[in-house]
Amino acid sequence: MPHEGAPGSPPEGARGHRLLRTQLLAWLLPPLLLLLTADSFVSYWIAASFSGRAYDRALVEIARETSLHLKGGGTLQLEMSEEARRVLFTDPSDRIHHELLDADGRKLAGADIPAPPAGARAAETFYDGHVAGEPVRIVEIRVPADAASGRPGGLIRVAETETKRRALAREILLSVVLPQVLLVLIAGVLVWQGVVRGLRPLRRLQRAVGARSHLDLRPLEAGRVPGEVLPLVDAVNALLARLQQALTLQSRFIADAAHQLKTPIAALRVQIEVALRESDPARMRHSLQESQAGLERLARVASQLLSLARNEPEGAGSVQLAPLELRAAALDAASAWVPAALERGLDLGLEGGEEPVFIQGDAPRLRELLDNLLDNAVRYTRPGGRITVRVLSQPSPAVEISDDGPGIPPEERARIFERFHRLLGAPAGGSGLGLAIAREIARIHGGEIGLREDADGVGTTFTVTFPAAPGT
Repeated sequence: MPHEGAPGSPPEGARGHRLLRTQLLAWLLPPLLLLLTADSFVSYWIAASFSGRAYDRALVEIARETSLHLKGGGTLQLEMSEEARRVLFTDPSDRIHHELLDADGRKLAGADIPAPPAGARAAETFYDGHVAGEPVRIVEIRVPADAASGRPGGLIRVAETETKRRALAREILLSVVLPQVLLVLIAGVLVWQGVVRGLRPLRRLQRAVGARSHLDLRPLEAGRVPGEVLPLVDAVNALLARLQQALTLQSRFIADAAHQLKTPIAALRVQIEVALRESDPARMRHSLQESQAGLERLARVASQLLSLARNEPEGAGSVQLAPLELRAAALDAASAWVPAALERGLDLGLEGGEEPVFIQGDAPRLRELLDNLLDNAVRYTRPGGRITVRVLSQPSPAVEISDDGPGIPPEERARIFERFHRLLGAPAGGSGLGLAIAREIARIHGGEIGLREDADGVGTTFTVTFPAAPGT
């Protein structure tokens, strides 16, 4: 038996195509065969009925011809020459029996032929029975009395075996069914060939995809693909486009991350080399302090990279959101940043009503979102400025963080949430990841984040809007 990939083994696509052809034939042929069987039964019944009517007419003619040879002289008698008997009662295929009875039904001559069913007494009565153990078709006719010749009335029964009838029925059936069988076979062959030809574009598509490099993400050609497969090709092309975009973002992310990590690592290595060469304890201490600051920056960048990856849609698909009180979360976050604000001489305050505001949220991620926005505000607000955290309940639950920073130019506001994007002239120490992380976390919560200029024209206000928790 050839194993997978061997020259003698069919490719996976070919096995699938053969299976599809087999399934199509399995769906098509059984109903056709069922219809053919039902049609055969109906055709046989029609053929038997037609054959029976034709031979019934011949049978009644034999009975009438026999009645012409009846004589009477007080008793009904059948006077027929041998040649007439041979002509009427001899058949190459069937045996013909006759019986003569008087008007009261008493047998006068002939074979023992069963009487018709009770109540069936017409001028000509057809019925089925058995003579000498053989199934026969029987006709009974009434012969009226003839006063002129003195012939009394009587009955004549003629029975005939059914060989000719069945043979004619079979001939009619075969003449009807055989063309239908041939038609079913031809239809099966045509369907098979049609499916084979119809699947050729898919085979070409399979070969085209199989021959591609893993880096080739161009759209698939859909010009000669069947219309039923076109939605699948369109979906694959859409997937390739999304994959191209994801790979582009990933490549840019890796390059930016490498650059962000390279700078603090290089600075750290320089400071360590300087410290190793220094003999002056003061200079050595200064180099070690700079190394420590570099390590902190490196740790912050690494932590933010991990946080960004953790909060991307692909990594946050299993987040379980629960009812969360937004004002309490904002108060906890703002309280934690009070020491950093006081160190820079900033006035950090919280505004909002006393009524609780509930959202569906993940507490650690929501805290991370608020920390990133507060870190951004503390980092860029001028000394002596103000930072205000507001919790709103109408029209939707929201958190606003306003600062007295230098503001963001309108042309930069569309890009401020991009990864590693930093404003020109911004103070050192930032990685350009905090706002990107905040946006991803807001999306996880079904919310949106935006910014605007403060009402007094000084600084910026970031607004995170959330959907309300059900039942609140």
